[in-house]
Amino acid sequence: MAEQFLTLMADMDDVSQTLMADWYKSLNLAGFKGIQTPGLPFHISLASFPLKKEQEAIELARKAAGEFSPVPVHISHLGLFAPGKVLFGSPERTAALDALHSFCDRYPDPQYAWTPHVTIFIDEPQTVCEALPLLLKSFHPFTGRITRLHLCAFWPTREVFAAELKGKN
Repeated sequence: MAEQFLTLMADMDDVSQTLMADWYKSLNLAGFKGIQTPGLPFHISLASFPLKKEQEAIELARKAAGEFSPVPVHISHLGLFAPGKVLFGSPERTAALDALHSFCDRYPDPQYAWTPHVTIFIDEPQTVCEALPLLLKSFHPFTGRITRLHLCAFWPTREVFAAELKGKN
């Protein structure tokens, strides 16, 4: 399948990565594998770009990384996207998170409002519903940080650019 779009992702810090990997590991040990994209760090998707805007997306990500310092995010609850195939951890909306998103989202899709989330598990609705009670046993709210921006092309996955947040905001 040929690449179709670019996504700018806000990667979570190492401690957050470990916490969320443990959530997934608990599902995996119980036999749940999911169909989520392998190899990606846990992240909040900030924006999508057409493939022809790759250089623009790189420059925007570079600029954002230079202007924004790490952004605290409180992953406070779990959620599901309709029709029930995506199970995610959801951060509280804050001015800092919204500012990072607004800075990066140059091509918003008017049909889909931005819902900040960290995907934990993707599968068929019945499987996701079976996995939810197990995840609830290990889930606990925490405050992590967005520390890096990461631009990828999809499908197949191709890493395009990555930069640590080093700004003063």
